[in-house]
Amino acid sequence: MDTLQPARLEFTPDGTPFSSAFGDVYHSAHGGPSQARHVFLGGNDLPQRWQGRDRFVVLETGFGLGLNFLATWQAWRDDPQRCRRLHFVSFEKHPFTTADLAVAQRAWPEFAHLAVELQAKWPPLMPGVHRLHLDLGRVILTLVFGDATTQLRAIDASVDAFFLDGFSPARNPELWTAELCRALARLAAPGATLATWSVAGHVREALAAAEFDLNKRPGFAGKREMLVGRFRSRRPERHPLPAERRAIVIGAGIAGSTAAHALAAAGWQVTVLEQANAPATGASGNLAGVLRPLPSADDNRLSRLTRAGYLATRALLGRLPEARWSACGVLHLGREPTHEAQQRRAVAQLGWPPDVMQFIEREAASKMIGWPVDTGGWWFPNGGWVQPPSLCRAALAAFPERLTVRCQTPVDRLQHTARGWQALAADGEVLAEAPVLVMAGGHAATRFTQFAWLPQRAARGQVSHLPAAATPPLDVVLCKLGYAMPAVDGLRLIGATLQSGDTDPTLRHIDHQENLARLNLSLRGFAAGLDPAALAGRVGIRPMSPDRLPIVGPLPDPATAGPNSRLHQLPRQPGLWCVQGFGARGIVWSALMADLLVSRLEGEPLPLENDLVDACDPGRFLLKAARRTIADSDDTT
Repeated sequence: MDTLQPARLEFTPDGTPFSSAFGDVYHSAHGGPSQARHVFLGGNDLPQRWQGRDRFVVLETGFGLGLNFLATWQAWRDDPQRCRRLHFVSFEKHPFTTADLAVAQRAWPEFAHLAVELQAKWPPLMPGVHRLHLDLGRVILTLVFGDATTQLRAIDASVDAFFLDGFSPARNPELWTAELCRALARLAAPGATLATWSVAGHVREALAAAEFDLNKRPGFAGKREMLVGRFRSRRPERHPLPAERRAIVIGAGIAGSTAAHALAAAGWQVTVLEQANAPATGASGNLAGVLRPLPSADDNRLSRLTRAGYLATRALLGRLPEARWSACGVLHLGREPTHEAQQRRAVAQLGWPPDVMQFIEREAASKMIGWPVDTGGWWFPNGGWVQPPSLCRAALAAFPERLTVRCQTPVDRLQHTARGWQALAADGEVLAEAPVLVMAGGHAATRFTQFAWLPQRAARGQVSHLPAAATPPLDVVLCKLGYAMPAVDGLRLIGATLQSGDTDPTLRHIDHQENLARLNLSLRGFAAGLDPAALAGRVGIRPMSPDRLPIVGPLPDPATAGPNSRLHQLPRQPGLWCVQGFGARGIVWSALMADLLVSRLEGEPLPLENDLVDACDPGRFLLKAARRTIADSDDTT
């Protein structure tokens, strides 16, 4: 696993940004914005080609200092006939820090207001896909921090225009290979165009072999020629727009609320049906929950998903000022010396920025919380706690003209008709009807016939509420054998228990005992003398998946899966989707999974790498079950 190496900001004597690593400039010395407009916008016949469109997708092979993106964004803003949503996907192996971006982008005062917004939302320099919602969500920048030569195969998008911009083929040959050009062709939408300042012979040959018809045009400033092209393949659009933007969401917990919010933000009319008398009364009803990533030294799928989810939730909270949360920091201590050593190794191997994660030694950890501890551990300076009910309410209230919430409306069954999906009451009344139905009902989802096959289990969790004055102060979220929160509304939350298959909603004295015992083992004597019988608390029933990963995507037909089936070939039930299986990680996964859901429904560039999308797909369980059946039959022969 490679750690991300940031770029160094350097300049030539005439002030042009320069990379000593590649021995080349980032843009022409003769006016960067003019070059961007001439080569990349003009070369792709923009803004004309996006006019009147619902969606337009640009892909750029090297983000650099963001010049092409800023020029494209400004051109889109200036065009009264612009497309409804502009997607810009860009790769960068060596991204700049926010501070260096701010210095370099001062050279383009015409983009100053856009640059400020970009810098404010610039992600931490960690590998993977980063999604930036800009211009009130109408411009979506998908940044892929990593090597384009490998990461192009890891993403899914339908691209209308390619900006082939990187250091020159002589300086950076990997970005101009035949393999890379074939990867571009895989992502090309019908009629896709490309533009680049390079007219090198081997670049032309590679693009022509990848089904691009090419022409030369006059170049910019001192460069005589540039190259433009059009994808000639007649294959159909792989990611069509939805025929109609209407959806039903079952459940107003954190999964359903964030999914409904993301759908409404994308222009959908959404009806949310909730059986309780208010949103977030089930597992999402706790007073507070923890927001942090979950690293691993090998950066496995769970680690990558929680990292991406943590950043997505932070971004969503920034767009919902009514949601209650605190970036007080999260201290995650090692359970014992072996675990502490694993934590230390993960920090060294991952190389994440210190404002995301650090390892702090035992003495520093003790000083931070004002209480003796046995081990050091991870420190997440920008982690903290989130109040899920407030996040649900804020998400559901953001688009009142497009989002209707109906509480005290239990759904008895689902029915598919020629017009789409109906949610029916026990007496047969049609509660709502729409072409798309999204199941976000938590642990209750499997009582519906269509979802009964999902191997999701209910798991009971109990949180204990301590009067804040009953323990010493605690200003950060502490995790070790359980968690303990700073005071929220006069209460300190500790917990939580986990009992798989248990759906008893009543508080238990023995669970309060367990929560107190774990806290006193984590911080010796911190809650000494507290009587568990005197504590209040809350029980939530969580929806757990067998592999502890979310269950998000279009629902397959379980009868169609065989031992030789492939995930992407599984027949899906038209218009039926699910956002399930969050377990105890609803806060960290909800915003990211809502984005994934809507992106798949809309046919937009996805916010995750393909292997992570597949790891969340509900069809994965059908393939595993079919293969197990074959293995079992082989064992009996």
